[in-house]
Amino acid sequence: MLLRPLSIGSCFLFAATVLLSCRPNGPAPHDGAPPSPAPTYDASADAVDAATTALLDAAAPEPVAGDPMANQKDTQDGLLSLFAIKPFTEEEKARIHPDLFLHRMFDVTGPSHANQGNKEIAQHKISKEQCLAGLKGITLQTPEQKEKCGGAENMVPVWQKGKDGKDAWFCVDIFEFPNKACELPMVWTQPPLAKKVCELQGKRLCSDIEWNMACRGDPAGGPDQRYAYGDKLDLEICHTNLRHRQPCVVQNSGTTWKTCTTDTEPSGAYPKCRSRFGVFDQHGNVAEVMMRREGDKIFTQLKGSAWFYVELAKEPKEPPFPTTTNKAGAYNDDCNFDPRWHVEELEKAMHVNYHLGFRCCKTIP
Repeated sequence: MLLRPLSIGSCFLFAATVLLSCRPNGPAPHDGAPPSPAPTYDASADAVDAATTALLDAAAPEPVAGDPMANQKDTQDGLLSLFAIKPFTEEEKARIHPDLFLHRMFDVTGPSHANQGNKEIAQHKISKEQCLAGLKGITLQTPEQKEKCGGAENMVPVWQKGKDGKDAWFCVDIFEFPNKACELPMVWTQPPLAKKVCELQGKRLCSDIEWNMACRGDPAGGPDQRYAYGDKLDLEICHTNLRHRQPCVVQNSGTTWKTCTTDTEPSGAYPKCRSRFGVFDQHGNVAEVMMRREGDKIFTQLKGSAWFYVELAKEPKEPPFPTTTNKAGAYNDDCNFDPRWHVEELEKAMHVNYHLGFRCCKTIP
């Protein structure tokens, strides 16, 4: 989600301070109908009932459990285990010190490092196990796609309308960084550091044009779609229908870290939130920072929305939805939406946030 920031020294933070309650989950309340009468006990039916119960238990699928909060890494090593970098020669290591850079960049200790948010106040509701079960049977990447993308895992090629796979222009991560199925996305990442992480993986930060194409396009050459999943806004398909649970105080980076919850869900936890090219979560979960060329300079470009988009949801050229609580900040979240917010020269950009992540792309030779 994208909001206008407060300037706090060299750090910029979104002003999202409204206290909102979560939508209740679980079964609907009792409707007042009288309860059914208790069944009469029949001892002669015990053997049949036991056999039927055993048969049903054997046919029932294994329950999917798992602790949603266990999926958030609470150590630096845990964060660094989520991704790998390309091989470097000893000369290259001595020159760029990739390990030192990564250990300085990723940590769970606060907003000056890239991480998955403040675990002490976060709430995740979907476990890694539940997410993996939801993706069962879905092909994330074919062998042909992997080969086209130079052997990179979890990337798919994208091409312009009217072309075909042979004319693919670039490859894009199918998940938000760290680009792992059913892991939580990273936030609090300064744009130039995100660019560096992509480069250490043999990739680069995506451009806004590439992101748009991967979102709206059809690999079969059909018409573009307004959203990755279709032409009509649906807040249930992606992780976009959650509200802030508590006041988010953006007085400075310290108060933001202590009060602004990063209530993400695992990447791919919403299987239908997928573009026709196979890219997940381009709406909701976390917003993403891209790069945009303007003349001979490269600027930052923010794309997508976060889990609390319901607060600002609107269709293009339509007034805000009735559910919107901050009507002045409402905006549409379609694939082509390119807001000019937090525009900075990429190499000097310092805008970070508790709900802002990124994903990487790769040029096809």
